[in-house]
Amino acid sequence: MIYYKSAEEIEKMRRPNLVVAEILLEISKMIKPGTNTADLDRFAESIIIKRGARPAFKGYRNYPATLCTSINEQVVHGIPSREVILKEGDIISIDVGAECDGWFGDSARTYPVGKIAPDDERLLSVTSECLESAVKVMVERNRLSDIGNAVQTHAESNGFSVVRDYVGHGIGRQMHESPQVPNYGNPGRGPQLRSGMVLAIEPMINAGTWETEILEDGWTVVTADGKKSAHFENTIAVTENGPDVLSKI
Repeated sequence: MIYYKSAEEIEKMRRPNLVVAEILLEISKMIKPGTNTADLDRFAESIIIKRGARPAFKGYRNYPATLCTSINEQVVHGIPSREVILKEGDIISIDVGAECDGWFGDSARTYPVGKIAPDDERLLSVTSECLESAVKVMVERNRLSDIGNAVQTHAESNGFSVVRDYVGHGIGRQMHESPQVPNYGNPGRGPQLRSGMVLAIEPMINAGTWETEILEDGWTVVTADGKKSAHFENTIAVTENGPDVLSKI
């Protein structure tokens, strides 16, 4: 069942989404060679608590941290650790969720660590553009599959692949609600987009194959061929006036 939000409920959702946007903005300033991902996690949790919110990921299905910190070939769900130290040339995806007054926010970005290779810069740029392409089609009377088609078309036209095993999702009173939002597919299919739908759109784009594997920790998803992956995500409301990106400062 798809849950449609009123204008008042969408405004309530803006608060946790602004918290996650603030976290990503501040963490971007901390990402440099020599930083360990546990420090990023502690910093994010401190901001969430100071803002009167709650870390949405911590404890969710027994996940042990506030952030997901996924480096290089790690697609999503990398676990922060003191032993994981960022190196020059890495890329790191930061995914964060917050809950406030019963409403959830969710957002992700991929950042360079120091100077990165031109091919990696392009991967980050194209993945960000994939998210922008998806947002543009989030207007009333379009279909759900138009979102994934926009992502897939832009990614593949630039020589990249789209992860199939992990998708975007509805969000609201729960972190994950219906509908699922694949980042691929033919246009013109699925439910019609209507005002009040709130979706977390999150392209996960790989430099090589779209296929993935899960490491022994039971969480960390990596590309099957070891090539790098990028992840960008925003929470967006469909409104009568067009898409409203809630996780944007």
